[in-house]
Amino acid sequence: MLPSQTLSLTIPRNWVDLYETIWKPDYFPHWASGLSHSPLVQEGHYWKTVGPEGTVKIRFTDHNSFGVMDHYIDTGSGKEIYVPMRVVGNQEGAEVLITLFRQPFMSDEKFKQDSEWVQRDLQALHTLLTT
Repeated sequence: MLPSQTLSLTIPRNWVDLYETIWKPDYFPHWASGLSHSPLVQEGHYWKTVGPEGTVKIRFTDHNSFGVMDHYIDTGSGKEIYVPMRVVGNQEGAEVLITLFRQPFMSDEKFKQDSEWVQRDLQALHTLLTT
């Protein structure tokens, strides 16, 4: 089993409204700098983009009624990295949760940097949706 860390952020919007706003793959580049530095281009079941470490292919879960926004990232190694993501209700607001799995041979420092990056991206999503 891989060590993991779940990061979350509260956004003062109805969870269904929030999910419907952000679930589309082409919305991710607006806030997920760790995932994409350019627009996503669909190629079959994958989306291609340029990320912080070069070209990546991303596969997203389909739209659903459960707030699931899981995605699978291939950075060119041929191995997909699974990133679970959820939008869940919290009374009148919502929680956005992203789980990071520490990949084999990843240093403590790199895992910490990735966690901090995701936290910044979640904050960017909050700013985008509340200002």
